[in-house]
Amino acid sequence: MTRTHLVVNGSAVEVDAPGLRSLADVLRTDLGLTAAKLACGRGECGACTVLVDGLPRTSCTTPAALVRGEVWTSEGLAGENADLRARFADTGAFQCGFCTPGQVVHATALLREGLHALPPDERRERVRTALSGNVCRCTGYQAIVESVCGIAEERGA
Repeated sequence: MTRTHLVVNGSAVEVDAPGLRSLADVLRTDLGLTAAKLACGRGECGACTVLVDGLPRTSCTTPAALVRGEVWTSEGLAGENADLRARFADTGAFQCGFCTPGQVVHATALLREGLHALPPDERRERVRTALSGNVCRCTGYQAIVESVCGIAEERGA
């Protein structure tokens, strides 16, 4: 049995993570944190995105045993980004919701790194680029981009 120590959403946990067992599997199966979705299993869709030491990472391709930083999931970030979630709901950016946790995690990283300081056109392009790794089949992404940019502007005011 390979025990791995992780810090997830601010709490220290110990899990069994042999070999290449993915962080997504550990989060969902062992810790009951199901916001990070298992979809493609190849890191291509972004539905499993979490923050590791503040940076977005696809948890389906990240071996849990190799994680040395602090992990934050969409559930753990709920308090920090309640305004963003509300904006997503108000603008219809949520749609089916499958990809939303990954979108919200990426957006949280952008907001933390000072997205509000960029000029509006640069801000939109930065959000589009960052979210390009999050596949959404329900929207045209515009509501998502506008929501993130709007919250950045409000937080920077």
